[in-house]
Amino acid sequence: MGNTRIVVGVVGTLVVALYATLLAVNALVLDPLGAVPGQSLAQIHAELTRQGFSVRTDTVIVIVVAAVGVLLAAGLSVLLLITRATAHVMATVLLAVVAFGAPSSFWSGFALGMDVADAYGVGGGDHTIWAGVLYVTSAVALVALPFVLVVGQAVHVRRAALRARAA
Repeated sequence: MGNTRIVVGVVGTLVVALYATLLAVNALVLDPLGAVPGQSLAQIHAELTRQGFSVRTDTVIVIVVAAVGVLLAAGLSVLLLITRATAHVMATVLLAVVAFGAPSSFWSGFALGMDVADAYGVGGGDHTIWAGVLYVTSAVALVALPFVLVVGQAVHVRRAALRARAA
């Protein structure tokens, strides 16, 4: 059971790290390029800077949002391992972190995304499919939460009953 908990903690944290990486790459690279086709990222940044927008601040905001998710997942994994939480409880908590990625993704899109929209006169919405991938991933995690918790608890109770009967 201990090895399963470690695997859940490591895999869950890696999933959150992948999510956070896609969040950052989408907000900082893919979405600006999608909003202003035909221009390089350097050209977009130069125009934003010329118009008085702070690309550095926007970048820091997105990186901090992404890093908070990874640190939260890693910290919760360690805490749950130390407190000997069951694997299904750990999985549920880490799924919740992924589910909360959707509002984080939405919020992080305002940093550079709104500056690009203002500078180029384009819509402020998402300009690539990757934001949708993040939102769908969060939705799947949210839907999976009660199932993982209920099924995991049922398996846990069943195993405890079998151990008690064997003893």
